[in-house]
Amino acid sequence: MKLNRRTFMGTAAAASVSAPSVYAGGHGKPRVVVVGGGAGGATAARYIAKDSKGAIDVTLVEPTRTYYTCFFSNLYLGGFKEIDDIGHSYGKLAALGVNVVHDWAIGVDRSDKTVSLAGGATLSYDKLILSPGIDFVDGAVEGWDLSTQNAMPHAYKAGSQTELLKAQIAAMPQGGVFAMVAPPNPYRCPPGPYERISMVAHYLKNNNPTAKIIVADPKPKFSKMALFQEGWATHYSGMVDWIGSEFGGGNVSVDPGAMTVSIDGEDIKVDACNVIPAMKAGRIADLAGVTDGNWAPVNAADMSTKADGDVYVLGDASQQGDMPKSGFSANSQAKVCANAVRGALTGSKVFPAKFSNTCWSLISTNNGVKVGATYEATAEKIAKVDGFISATGESAELRQATYEESEGWYAGITSDMFG
Repeated sequence: MKLNRRTFMGTAAAASVSAPSVYAGGHGKPRVVVVGGGAGGATAARYIAKDSKGAIDVTLVEPTRTYYTCFFSNLYLGGFKEIDDIGHSYGKLAALGVNVVHDWAIGVDRSDKTVSLAGGATLSYDKLILSPGIDFVDGAVEGWDLSTQNAMPHAYKAGSQTELLKAQIAAMPQGGVFAMVAPPNPYRCPPGPYERISMVAHYLKNNNPTAKIIVADPKPKFSKMALFQEGWATHYSGMVDWIGSEFGGGNVSVDPGAMTVSIDGEDIKVDACNVIPAMKAGRIADLAGVTDGNWAPVNAADMSTKADGDVYVLGDASQQGDMPKSGFSANSQAKVCANAVRGALTGSKVFPAKFSNTCWSLISTNNGVKVGATYEATAEKIAKVDGFISATGESAELRQATYEESEGWYAGITSDMFG
């Protein structure tokens, strides 16, 4: 089935929990606070507000007024999209009745059920949904920290970092060297590192054809590896040098001042460098006390945390089982969570939890590949039921159809998120 906006909007999954306890608080309408306005948080806020028909007070806390999606941000690097193509505002969510607060959440008091904001306000909640995305593990790449992100961007939070990385790629001298320090598992994807390599290679092939790309990778293999390596050999022959863990790809340090990357003891002068460190849950999840130090363990049936049944964690920040850390996953989990939260607060019907994910990647013009699966909630985790992946050697027509499918999905999911 070709996925477009109409079919995507019809795939809204719901949650499975036992008969909900109906809200019996001592104040007006039940209150839900959602922290983080990406694929998880925006979707959850929208569905709770829409489906409760005003019976639940929904507040979304998100510092940025324009949200740039990580998915499709690599296509901006490759020249297939403009930055405005991946930017979205929150006006439609506000029109649906969501109270959108542009501020930073800086603390959670689970005893008092409050969220503290950087601007000084305090929000009370009956249910709290955290969807903060990722932060980086301190010291994950020797020589790199957030103070050096302008010299060696991560571009793993889309927006200004993505624009900076593109500008640095464009400024490379002819025949220059682009380096990527790839992340260990688990990592946010998209923006997948290997689609990013493909898109950087596409840009360089058209603008700097004698440039070289070096990838230092701490892993011995990666998702869709055969598909990407086939694509690199076909479209960017001789340009991409992938160095996996067997050849020292995990023994890496960087010197942003000197613009050098050391791989297994060998210093390499580079002209642009994308450092993607090891990741962990966004900091507010840790401040809320619902992580294991890196990720937030959750119950598969409704995405509630193991630490507190009134706090839910979606998307990249959650430790849920078999689903990848993707925007599609976060959106799917948000629908399950929204249904469960609404049921708990209003007594409405809660449906069995079902999840799905597809991750598309663009290798070259009209050359799209994908991997995906369906999932179910078990007592232990979100468990994979079945899956699919593109094959090597597919026809140009099929690859173009896969890319066009991803375009339809993007239109669908962004409408699903932001209204």
